[in-house]
Amino acid sequence: MKLNIRILYLYLFSFVGLIIVVFGSISLINLGLKTLVFKDADKYPVYVDESVPMGKRTSKEELEQRQDEESRRQKQRELSNAIAMIAVGTPLYLYHWKKIQKEDKD
Repeated sequence: MKLNIRILYLYLFSFVGLIIVVFGSISLINLGLKTLVFKDADKYPVYVDESVPMGKRTSKEELEQRQDEESRRQKQRELSNAIAMIAVGTPLYLYHWKKIQKEDKD
């Protein structure tokens, strides 16, 4: 196998695709662990501001509900990002890796 610009290009893009898949997989595993095992990992203590008058004050339950909704939306964003990384990285890696294998046979 001779080393030329084409082979370097193929190895580089194959490596980039593999790295994208790895980061997407790590993100997906992290999300799964936070969702199924460490359920309180994204929760923060909720404090009610006592200096605000009672009529304008947001209740602790409402603040916790808002936090849960934001946490759910954040998990959805993380999931879509992880799936997109895997969906883009896998074909990128496989295409270039197959080209490398084909070049080695020639």
